[in-house]
Amino acid sequence: MEAPRWPHVTEASDGTLTLAVAQGVTSSVVRALADDAGPPPPFSVRSFAPLPATARGERPITVDQTNHSVIVGESVVVKWFPRPVRGRHPAIDPLAHLAGFARTARPYAAIFWADALVALVTAYLPEARDGWEWCVDEAAGGGTDFAAEIGRLAAELHLALATPSEIFPDPVRLPPPGAGAAPAYGARAEEALRTALTLTDGADGAWLAARAETLRGELAPLARPVRTPLIRIHGDLHVGQILRWRHGYAVVDFDGNPTVAADDGAAFQPAARDLAQLATSLDHVGQVAIRRRSADPARVAGWVAATRAELVGAYTAALDVAGRPELLDRSLLRPFEIEQECRELIYAARHLPRWRYAPMGVLRSWFA
Repeated sequence: MEAPRWPHVTEASDGTLTLAVAQGVTSSVVRALADDAGPPPPFSVRSFAPLPATARGERPITVDQTNHSVIVGESVVVKWFPRPVRGRHPAIDPLAHLAGFARTARPYAAIFWADALVALVTAYLPEARDGWEWCVDEAAGGGTDFAAEIGRLAAELHLALATPSEIFPDPVRLPPPGAGAAPAYGARAEEALRTALTLTDGADGAWLAARAETLRGELAPLARPVRTPLIRIHGDLHVGQILRWRHGYAVVDFDGNPTVAADDGAAFQPAARDLAQLATSLDHVGQVAIRRRSADPARVAGWVAATRAELVGAYTAALDVAGRPELLDRSLLRPFEIEQECRELIYAARHLPRWRYAPMGVLRSWFA
């Protein structure tokens, strides 16, 4: 039997890690995990569930993303992290907590190099397409039926995250009295705005700078006391994290926002942060449809307004039915949306420069 091949991890003099995954390595690793073959040190594995036997063959997921995902045998997906970070990864505990949540891809294993997470292994959902594909098709065609369904999905996710488990026995926290956690949200949003202003150059930068005080005013509610219960949220909930597959929709990727430094103290957040990001991602889908599908901007604007309204309405209704309406503070949606657009600009500057057109297009539509 051929010895399993594993990826190569390089550690720079400053401690920075770089992961390289050659062709064929992903399928080799999956076969080793399925056979319960121990990895070579310093690799280690945390198992969530037994892996199924898989056929040979692999293919990459080619849509724009920070990480590198490979489908093996049309049954397993391995998401590799090209720049592994030492320390506790935000996805591990939520995946364990959501073990019984049917609307996500089943987690199988987490792969570590020393104390750095290098990969997550989950089930492949047949005929899955992420929202940067299926939702752009909807925008181009004017379809809106999906919006209520993903609104319900987001609510079901938050309800599951707010339900106690062995992993999260106390998943809901009330903000401390007085100013409490509010200044931290305000400071985080202000820092996002400052960073976006610094990193955005040219005509876009000039436009943004001219509206800095207006944007700062929109963020002001985040500096006030927050009274909504705090839960562990997804942290990077946009349509690209929602797969449409053979049996409906599923939410994936619990890695956190790539523009936010990992901080366990920030694990508990208002649910409105997730909902705001999911809603603004519909605006981004509209920008993609205009740019890549030559969709009519006026028609897209109507599509965005309709789908956002259906999304938020379905989300709110699902919380009401579950008897948990207090999980959403609607007054936080707008400021979190503004913060998220700043974070989209930061992401574009640091990771994907060609993406800048989307948040800039959204901001220009909001502040003509």
